[in-house]
Amino acid sequence: MQSKHYSPDLTPSWKKQRPAPEVPAEPDLVVEEVTSGFCGAVIRCEKTAQGPTVTLEDRFGKHRVFPMEPRGFLLEGKVVTLVRPQSAPAPSGPARTASGSLAVPGARARVARAGRIYVEGRHDAELVERVWGDDLRIEGVVVEYLEGIDDLPAIVHSFSPGPDARLGVLVDHLVPGSKESLIAAGVTGDHALVVGHPYIDIWEAVKPSSVGIPAWPSVPHGQDWKTGVCRALGWPENTGAAWQRILSCVHSYKDLEPALLGRVEELIDFVTAGGGA
Repeated sequence: MQSKHYSPDLTPSWKKQRPAPEVPAEPDLVVEEVTSGFCGAVIRCEKTAQGPTVTLEDRFGKHRVFPMEPRGFLLEGKVVTLVRPQSAPAPSGPARTASGSLAVPGARARVARAGRIYVEGRHDAELVERVWGDDLRIEGVVVEYLEGIDDLPAIVHSFSPGPDARLGVLVDHLVPGSKESLIAAGVTGDHALVVGHPYIDIWEAVKPSSVGIPAWPSVPHGQDWKTGVCRALGWPENTGAAWQRILSCVHSYKDLEPALLGRVEELIDFVTAGGGA
């Protein structure tokens, strides 16, 4: 008697989902996200630590970022899986870095200088890396972050900046008369430069239009600013996830406010003007 072999998958064939066709997420492709019903044109695709995402813009100009999950979108009423489009041909003109500088093909990272740039937190460091990372590696400049502005005097004293080891510091919300401005004045010298931007947090240095919001909301005094922003915008109150959402919208210096751009460029020029490699 011939034995029968059965598949371990007992799901009836009529219940099994067929693989959805894969469609490249080309710019201006109009799709609908199946869970939220949000319908819009593709603006950009991003590769993140959690997986690829796509940004859609609806007819009112509102932007939403969605994970590119299998069977996650509708195209002309049919379920599809969006995939990242193939890389576009290289532009004929000279390539530029995210900061707008001319790219140097094949350039190797320089041996790290003795000089350093310090920023106030991890989000600041990630934003600087995203826009100026290529430039900093060519110049051999390392970016580190403080745990808080109160630690700055001790860090400067320990670093002992000199002609061959200049120290640059970027401070959030550096306005006249503030605690930050008093600390900055106390450590600034010939070989240590402290500059700042006027924003409460580095999030605000990203242009609202790049994030797809009309403006950064006003948060009542005494309330945690980042949490207040998430609440006002209707985002989940997870500041880490919110920052990744914001960071994914930054592609070049064009997505940042000029008040931040000038300060970072100033620090890079200051640190690289010193000797040492």
